[in-house]
Amino acid sequence: MSNRIVGLRIFLRSGSSNSIFQQYAHIFVLVSGGQGVFIPALMKRTHHCSQLRKSDAGSAATLIGWVDSVRDHGGILFVDLRDREGLTQIVLDPANTTLEAQFGSIKPESVIEVTGNVQERIEAAVNTNLATGEIEVHASELMIHNVSKTPPFPMDDTADKTSEDLRMTYRYLDLRRTSNLNLLRLRHKTSQAIRNYMDEETFIEVETPMLFKSTPEGAREFLVPSRMNPGAFYALPQSPQQYKQMLMVAGVERYYQLARCFRDEDLRADRQPEFTQLDIELSFIDREDMYSLIEGLMKRIWKDTLGKEIETPFLRMSYYDAMNRFGVDKPDMRFDMELQDCADIFASSEFKVFKGTLDSGGSIKAFNAKGLADLTQGELRGLEDSAKSLGAKGLAFIKSVGGEWKSPILKFFSDQEKAAIEEQLQVEDGDIVFFAATEWERACTILGRVRLEAAQLLVKREKLTISPTDYKFLWVIEFPLMLFDEEQGRYVSSHHPFTAPVVEDIPLLDSDPKKVRGQHYDLVLNGVELGGGSIRIHQPELQKKVFEDVLKIPADVVESRFGYMLKAFEYGAPPHGGIAFGLDRICTILGQRSSIRDVIAFPKNQKGQEMMTQSPGIATEKQLRDLHVKAVLPKKES
Repeated sequence: MSNRIVGLRIFLRSGSSNSIFQQYAHIFVLVSGGQGVFIPALMKRTHHCSQLRKSDAGSAATLIGWVDSVRDHGGILFVDLRDREGLTQIVLDPANTTLEAQFGSIKPESVIEVTGNVQERIEAAVNTNLATGEIEVHASELMIHNVSKTPPFPMDDTADKTSEDLRMTYRYLDLRRTSNLNLLRLRHKTSQAIRNYMDEETFIEVETPMLFKSTPEGAREFLVPSRMNPGAFYALPQSPQQYKQMLMVAGVERYYQLARCFRDEDLRADRQPEFTQLDIELSFIDREDMYSLIEGLMKRIWKDTLGKEIETPFLRMSYYDAMNRFGVDKPDMRFDMELQDCADIFASSEFKVFKGTLDSGGSIKAFNAKGLADLTQGELRGLEDSAKSLGAKGLAFIKSVGGEWKSPILKFFSDQEKAAIEEQLQVEDGDIVFFAATEWERACTILGRVRLEAAQLLVKREKLTISPTDYKFLWVIEFPLMLFDEEQGRYVSSHHPFTAPVVEDIPLLDSDPKKVRGQHYDLVLNGVELGGGSIRIHQPELQKKVFEDVLKIPADVVESRFGYMLKAFEYGAPPHGGIAFGLDRICTILGQRSSIRDVIAFPKNQKGQEMMTQSPGIATEKQLRDLHVKAVLPKKES
């Protein structure tokens, strides 16, 4: 028969002081079978482990925390005791025989509690790098609450070099490390700054449902079967987009939410299947109002979390300019190497590849990676592979080394063309120029990728400095409202179908939808899209026209998916707009980390698995039966 508790006795003992902080208890637990065990009860700590100072010398203190390290100096133990606030050095003298008996149980990461006298350190032992470095606590009483096994990885920053899956399996230990604990604190401060700012701007925080309806036009969703509605499914929300627009119709006027969102997508360093989004929607505004509001928000976040002032207003750039100059719609503005249009240089070229591209309406783009002519063959192949992955047949280049130009394509260029390249791209000794010749958007995209990778090679060589604390905010605006999908043979929304067109472009919806600009805006920081949004369509007739006439969504499908929204717009929908930011991405940049997994308490790995709890797991037959669903596993290939 298993043991069970049949009685408790509590023994109180007072120390030298009458303070409640000097009292502690032992609980005697009597279990069936006549066995008993003393369980130490928690004393009240008087200070946290970063609180005691020189002025506290001579006073008594009780501390509790984890053993950070143990050092044996001739039988006297020096223990660094750690809690979430910091460290305090504890001195354990074997002259106290009560303490000495427990020395063998004091292992790193064990939880101990110490009562003792605060004393000044001798001058030679002062640690100026520690807030409590001028004092130490000489223990008179010691209580060991839990003895720790040896952790599976170091409990300092060297653990970052160990397997991420191993650290995620023991995430409770990984989070115990000071650097990771500070990231959670940073995330808390960021959320707090957001809430304070939004409250001052008269926003109302509203929670929207987590169980929504499926909208298969967007990214892949997580479906949730409904037990009470057999054969029907909820979808976890990719964003609260439609709900927040309904809140505008409802007259809320200013809404925000730190919303949990879900997308069943392949994972990268900046993506998780579940993430937190700062979701915002306002009535009676235009784009200028949104820019001003968000710039104020970013100033507040950076000030409250890092104590740093950021400059406003932010730079603005059209989508076309961003692509044309940097090859990407989220350019990193911390370094130059802008793309150049070389069509004029090669207008009469005898180089068939370039001439044929121009004759077919394509573009010739180039940029100068200054100082990178010393790249290795392996590095050059890596850049070429990146270009090929985006549709290039190769990567044309010209190197300037020792006063001489080197390139497989150099023989096709006239002296006049060489002189024009040198002048326009400011080619100097040690530079390398990369070219892309294809249709405009692809040429920009190819060189945009090569530009970023070339910059990292220059950073590696210490020829370029890109500081993580050089914050270059940028609004990217005037995106095309529609993109033509060749595979589907129809137009699709570049953002989402609720984005309002620029007013003067509305007539183009009938004649040339590709030329219609959307009232869409993205906020970019150092090459990362922090978030995006738009002014919304609020007229039912225009919204229906976009759905049915431009996007070619059948009327019955429009009615089933969006009928309630069109109906709501008939009851006085105000002009409105909104934006959403990835809170995880913002915290990643604030914390100078490379992956959003570092700023999420319990993240998923690249396979979508949460290693600590081993989720996702297998459902039982009863669970599946109750939900009226059946699991069909893919057949394994032979």
